[in-house]
Amino acid sequence: MRFSPGTLVKKHMALPATLNAIQKLLSSSDIEIGGARPWDPQVHDDRTYQRILRWGSLGAGEAYLDAWWDVDRLDELVCRLQRTRMSESLNGFGQPSVFSFLQNLFTFLYSNNGSQGVKRHYDLGNNLFQAMLDSHMVYTCAWWKDAKNLQEAQEAKLDLIAKKLQLKPGQRILDIGCGWGGFLKFAAERYQASGVGISISQEQVNWAKEHCRELPVEIRLQDYRKIQGTYDHIITLGMFEHLGPKNYRHYMQMVHDHLKDDGLFLLQTIGRNNTINGFDLWNKKYIFPHSHIPSPMQITSVAEGLFVIEDWMNFGADYDKTLMAWFQNFDRNWPSLKDRYGNRFYRMWKYYLLTCAGSFRARHHQLWQIVFSKKGVPGGYQAVR
Repeated sequence: MRFSPGTLVKKHMALPATLNAIQKLLSSSDIEIGGARPWDPQVHDDRTYQRILRWGSLGAGEAYLDAWWDVDRLDELVCRLQRTRMSESLNGFGQPSVFSFLQNLFTFLYSNNGSQGVKRHYDLGNNLFQAMLDSHMVYTCAWWKDAKNLQEAQEAKLDLIAKKLQLKPGQRILDIGCGWGGFLKFAAERYQASGVGISISQEQVNWAKEHCRELPVEIRLQDYRKIQGTYDHIITLGMFEHLGPKNYRHYMQMVHDHLKDDGLFLLQTIGRNNTINGFDLWNKKYIFPHSHIPSPMQITSVAEGLFVIEDWMNFGADYDKTLMAWFQNFDRNWPSLKDRYGNRFYRMWKYYLLTCAGSFRARHHQLWQIVFSKKGVPGGYQAVR
C-alpha cells in the first residue's frame, strides 16, 4: 500500500498540521513518500506514521524491521535527511514526538557505558563477521586513498597505523579492544613486532588465538581496567566509543600509566561534530546498547595534562565506502547465514549498515585517528598520510 494523503488525513484528523509539516520538511530534503526515486520511501502499512510519531527513531526502525515500509536506497535517504539538518527547522514546532522523529530518524547515535552490550554485539557469531569483513577481520573504517577493494583498503589502514606508530622490529604493542586480532597479526608478520590484545568478546578471543597462535601475539579475554605492564605503543581501534564519557579520563590515565615515556598512543574513534548526551533508541535497543560517540572537546579535555596531541587525521568519508562494502558482502553471503539468523535479522543488519553509511556520507559523523605522545616527540612528529 502506498501513501495516500487523503486517507492519512482521514485517519488522523487531529494531526493534519503536523503531518503537513512533516511532508514539507521531507520535501526540503527532496524526499517524497511514495515517490519514484530510489531514496523515496514506500509505506506499506499506514500504522507506520503513528508509530513514528509516537516513538521517533525507534518506531521508524521497528516499522522497517516489520516491513511496514521500504526504500531502495536507505543509505541515500539517510544522507539527504541529515544533510538538510531537518531537526534545526523544528524550533518552536510544538510537537515533541515529531521533533524526536525528525531529530533521531536514521541517525547513528550512542548511549552510555556497559560491557554486556558490547559482548552481545561482538558475540553474534564469527561466521557473520567472516561473511561481511575482509580476510584480516577488521571491523573498523578502512582507508581507501589508493585502494581498489575492501581488502586493499583495510591493509592500507593497518599499514598506516604501523607507520604512524613508527613501528620497529621487536617493539611490543598493546591493542585495547583488539577485535579478531587483525592489527597485531599484521604487525607481527609485516613489522616483526610482538603484542598483547585484549577483548571482552569470547568469540573474538577464540578466533584471534587460533589465527595468531604461531606469532609472538598474546590474546586475552580481559577488561581494560586490569591491564598490567608497560608497552612501546598502545592502540585503540573502535573501542573508545563503548566507554561512555564518564570513563574517558580514567581510560586516558590508564593508557598514560602503561605507555613507555617515549611511546605513542594511537586512538581511532568515530566522532561527532558537537557534544551531545542524547542517544538513538533504535540503535540502543538493537545494535550497540551502551555506547557514546565523542566530540573533539570530550577527547581533548580528558587528554589534557596527560598527552601531547601529535597528529589528528579525519577520514570519515571513507567509512561510507567501508560500510557499503560490508553490506555488499553481507548481502551476497546472506544465503549461507539466513537459516541461523532469520529474515528479521537481515532487515535489522541492513538497516544498521546502510543508515550508518548515509550518516557518514552526509558528514554527520567523522572517523578520527589521533596520535598522542606523553612528552612530545623530540624534534617534532612527522605526520603520515
